[in-house]
Amino acid sequence: MKFDCQRSHLFDAVTLAHIAASSRTPLAILQNLRLEAAGNQLIVLGCDGEMWVQRSVPCFVHEEGSVCLQGRLLFDIVKSLPEGDCTLTVNAQGSALLQEGNSEYRMMALSAEDFPPMPDTGSEATLTIPMQTFRSAVDSVAYAVATDSHRPVLTGVLMRYDGESLTMVATDTHRLAHRKISGEGWGAEVGAIVPEKALRAIAKMPIPDDQAVTIRFGDQRLGVSADGAEMVCQLLPEPYPNWERVVPQEFTRTWTVEVDQLREKVNRVMIIARESANRVKFSGKANEVVVSSRSEEKGDAKEELPMIGTGGDLDIAFNGEYVRDAVKPITGAGARIELTESSRPAVIRSVDDDSYFCVIMPMALG
Repeated sequence: MKFDCQRSHLFDAVTLAHIAASSRTPLAILQNLRLEAAGNQLIVLGCDGEMWVQRSVPCFVHEEGSVCLQGRLLFDIVKSLPEGDCTLTVNAQGSALLQEGNSEYRMMALSAEDFPPMPDTGSEATLTIPMQTFRSAVDSVAYAVATDSHRPVLTGVLMRYDGESLTMVATDTHRLAHRKISGEGWGAEVGAIVPEKALRAIAKMPIPDDQAVTIRFGDQRLGVSADGAEMVCQLLPEPYPNWERVVPQEFTRTWTVEVDQLREKVNRVMIIARESANRVKFSGKANEVVVSSRSEEKGDAKEELPMIGTGGDLDIAFNGEYVRDAVKPITGAGARIELTESSRPAVIRSVDDDSYFCVIMPMALG
């Protein structure tokens, strides 16, 4: 096996495939990347046993073949090389030589036969949307995914497609993020629980924002492809909780505020709130919300936030980190906070766009 490839193309492929390579696995082969040179293409594949990420880039093939090389080692070497043409040669003794100019790196190689091939996803439904739209949707909900694996289903994002729109939902039981986007597609109504790691990998694909990405829903797997990049992941099998029942359908108070001011005020009082489990108190009165935090060891902080309110006064406390996460996806100038009472969840959404909202459970006022 021997091929020539521009360093930028090789690094592009290795970087993407390395997202899926596993460094913590009893299967040594999964710590590797599979490289295949055929025709005029180099195909680099990474896998962690549940997710496959593949990238195809142009190259000049002297001798076709395939090989497995240590993923982290190859990534570090290619990253350090200057721009130029690289040559990779694999000999019959099981070693690979990577050359770029006067630089030479020799690596141990494994047979590609034992590397898990990328599986077929099947195709119950297919959706095509711009990459920027997908990235934005992932960022809008992924922050609410549970990090505790006690309930594996909550470590993923629910994706439900009805033929006209894609709904994405994530929750860790303390908060719930929702985003709905439109997209052209075909197939039956489908739902899939996608691991958060897989969605992050898709978002990192080196695909221009205006280019279309195709999402394929299968019975047990999800596939995403665009511009020579492809990802397939196993879906989480458990049924997702009935998230709709936790979204308040009625509210008695609303606070409408400027998003930038809300971010700034919360950021400042969080300096003190870190000492008190990130508890931030919001006191809505007349035409302002007093945003405050207090720590027995550090002191206290208070900020005044202008608002347009309805429904009367209310004191309520939230985890300040949750509030910051909730408003980050809002791109418009205004945010609306919908409330009932201090012990009930609140909804934060954009004034201009109903496709996104976040439900946050309150904290004790203390």
